[in-house]
Amino acid sequence: MDDFSRQIDFLERHSNYARRWLHAKPEWREWLRAHGCQAIDLHGIQDLLKSCKIVDLGAHHDEAQFMAALRLARQQLMLWLAYRDLNGMATLDEVTHSLSHFAQFAIADCIAFIRRDLQDRFGLPWSQSSNSEMPLMVVGMGKLGGYELNLSSDIDLIFLYEHEGETKGGPKSLSNHEWFDRMGKRLMRLLSEHDANGFVFRVDMRLRPNGDSGPLVCSLDMLEEYLVVQGREWERYAWIKGRLIAPLPGSQDYSRCEKALDQLIRPFVYRRHLDYGVIASIRELHAQIQHEAEKRSMGHQGRSHDIKLGRGGIREIEFLAQMFQLMRGGTDPRFRVRPTLKVLDLIRSRGILPTDEVEALSSAYIFLRRLEHRIQVWDDQQTHYLPEDASMRTRLAITMGFPDGASFLAELERYQNDVARLFEKAFLLDDETRLDLAPLNRVWEPDASLFPQSLLRWQAWHVGPKAKLLPEKSRLIFDNLMRSTAEMLSADDNTALAVDQILLRFFDFLEAIARRSAYLSILAEYPKALINILALLKASQWGAQYLTLHPHLLDYLLNSRTERMLIEQPEEYWGEVRANLNLRLDDVMTESDGSEQAMDILRVTHHTETFITLLADLGIGVDQALSVEKVSDHLSALADLILQATFERVWPAVAKKFNLPLNESPLFTVIAYGKLGGKELGYASDLDLVFLYQAPENDYNAQEIYALLAKRMINWLTTFTAAGGLFEIDTRLRPNGSAGFLVTNAEAFKKYQMREGDNAAWVWEHQALTRARFAAGNPLVGNEFDVVRSEVLSQKRNLDDLRIEILDMRRKVHEGHPNATGEFDLKHDAGGMVDIEFIVQFLVLAYSHQCPDLIGNLGNITLLRIAGDMGLIQANTAQHVGDAYRLLRARQHRLRLDGAEKTRIPLVNEPDLVTARDCVLLLWQDIFRAPSSN
Repeated sequence: MDDFSRQIDFLERHSNYARRWLHAKPEWREWLRAHGCQAIDLHGIQDLLKSCKIVDLGAHHDEAQFMAALRLARQQLMLWLAYRDLNGMATLDEVTHSLSHFAQFAIADCIAFIRRDLQDRFGLPWSQSSNSEMPLMVVGMGKLGGYELNLSSDIDLIFLYEHEGETKGGPKSLSNHEWFDRMGKRLMRLLSEHDANGFVFRVDMRLRPNGDSGPLVCSLDMLEEYLVVQGREWERYAWIKGRLIAPLPGSQDYSRCEKALDQLIRPFVYRRHLDYGVIASIRELHAQIQHEAEKRSMGHQGRSHDIKLGRGGIREIEFLAQMFQLMRGGTDPRFRVRPTLKVLDLIRSRGILPTDEVEALSSAYIFLRRLEHRIQVWDDQQTHYLPEDASMRTRLAITMGFPDGASFLAELERYQNDVARLFEKAFLLDDETRLDLAPLNRVWEPDASLFPQSLLRWQAWHVGPKAKLLPEKSRLIFDNLMRSTAEMLSADDNTALAVDQILLRFFDFLEAIARRSAYLSILAEYPKALINILALLKASQWGAQYLTLHPHLLDYLLNSRTERMLIEQPEEYWGEVRANLNLRLDDVMTESDGSEQAMDILRVTHHTETFITLLADLGIGVDQALSVEKVSDHLSALADLILQATFERVWPAVAKKFNLPLNESPLFTVIAYGKLGGKELGYASDLDLVFLYQAPENDYNAQEIYALLAKRMINWLTTFTAAGGLFEIDTRLRPNGSAGFLVTNAEAFKKYQMREGDNAAWVWEHQALTRARFAAGNPLVGNEFDVVRSEVLSQKRNLDDLRIEILDMRRKVHEGHPNATGEFDLKHDAGGMVDIEFIVQFLVLAYSHQCPDLIGNLGNITLLRIAGDMGLIQANTAQHVGDAYRLLRARQHRLRLDGAEKTRIPLVNEPDLVTARDCVLLLWQDIFRAPSSN
């Protein structure tokens, strides 16, 4: 017996369905010999349909012939799939994709067949907006929408059309609704009616608005009204899989129809924030389905034998994937994919669940779907129950690659247990892990000896209007969170003053989120979030305020994978952030005017990445906290990323206004000065920016174009939107300051900095240039700036004149920050950070002509070390002053996190700070020969 004969024999022994059709159509046996080893693709499916003459049916072919041809095509595809699947040649994707694509093409052929008849009798529905024929829009839901059809699936469909009206071009006119209703009814019959050749697909229309009691077809306006007024939570889950399958992708109508549908469905399914409220909702829906499954399986020896709806079944894996889609799809477009396995892979790659857990779920899904196909291919029945007959189970075991029924059932039980365990973990089905929501004892209140201020706040809250307006469940969560937090803080080692302040911070946070049930749900469902919130509130007042302002950041207190990746793989991390940001921006900028949404996305991204950096800075979720230098590196990288994304999204509108080509990058660049330029950005630093462009100096059109680009960028970066703020922008470091043009020609910038002509840069502008760098825009112009900067800094200067100029500027800065407190101002006082920065700027401007290594924008500590190595200052002095700068920055950073506006410290009991200040003062005196203050 040759291989093909053995494979056919195996097919017939394990599929009654295949055996019947091979006997009814013996010629298909030879067809399988020729085609069976070929993977099924779109071309193969289209050939099947074409060979049945569906595409080429003429007007004289009647409906019965059409239906027979379509059904035979379906049976031939099923036989092909069964042959390949049972003999181990087809992947799960090949099986499910082939069936899903066949359904899509079959529906398109049916529509074309019905349209021909309706057109002759009633004309065609006409779209006034596009001045073209209006197509029937068919949405594939469920497994069809996700390209996941099984071997005996029914198909869930919804029929839509664009708008009301009347047909044109026929002997008689119908309303659009009636025309599409007739088409929908006939389409269902063509697909699902049984004849001698069977059926094509069972059709289920119950997912349409109002289900069986609703109209068969509805306009987009009707759908929108239904979703807004009556749309239920379970329909959000259903529409995750919704996919427009007719008109066919690639047709002239598809793009228009798909966009119109997406604009209705996306805001209904996906929230603009992380939606943790779905956990409880899906948990309730799952309980209902479990109850129904148990009733249906009464005669099947228990629900565990239902591999779809039973414990540890396919539906639990799908629910788990959908939970993360609904939760995150509004903020991360990648979660809007439809196939379950792709969602699971995304959950793994994003680190939301551990890799081993996702791999267990994926393996179980593939195993259960393959088993589902083998159960169904036996007799082309839509069933998910394991057969109770021992011989049938042995047959299934053999088709699944097991030697006997016992080993097969053991493996099945292992997979189901894995799924059930991970499902229960994800949905927090263990009540002991969740917050107790029992009503508080009426007499409970914070302990007056530990929480005196919090007690007053609690008493005022409970009689105030905000508490009374909360829904009962939200009130219970609020009250129990306060009780739980007070209990945790009572066991803390901190002083009473400290714990009272922490509870007050927590109260601020709870009040901010009290009316957002999704955020309260996170704290009720995830104890880890509460523990991490308290760690944040204890560590940083600024961090507490930041979280209160941006409560959507709660999600990042649940999963420390992002902080670890930020620390361990920063380049890969920022590449992923950039890719996700671009994906989200592109997603909204395809709309007619998505600029407002894009600005919100930039802000949410900035808030998110700032918060992740803050958590790593405070050591929350990581083994070792970030140094202040690393914090600044990350914040500076984030600012650069936001600037570049803004530049790329603003330019197309400017180019369109001036009729410029969109595919050419403008010769425009953003130069960062100050803290951003030196990569020493803090959490609340403003951005010092200068805008340069490249064009002939007499090209005034370029000046106008790039000035508009800069203005719009500033608007995007500074406007306070619903999502909050982004940056304060300072452009006064441009040539001639506030009196100069907002944008500067690169050649004019060079002449100004090189002092060629009457309009020349001051020494302090050259000081500022030591910390300037390309941040965003066109790198070609950035390279030209680097050349100019290098030429300016490497000029030979008179050291006495330079010393006088810098000393004079330092004293002006000092006068602008008077300090009469007797405390040491870490930044502005003599011996502080500004002194060190001015020392480094002097060394760069004075000696770069003979020490080119000083030209690099390498940071103050590195430049001090280079100066020490070159003998410009004592090497040990360079080391001590570098250490002083590091200490001063770290202490300043800590004070900022604690909410201090002025970074001033009494030097009593601060020997390290005294030593640091003194070594800076010695170096300053050695270089400038005069004190930095008058």
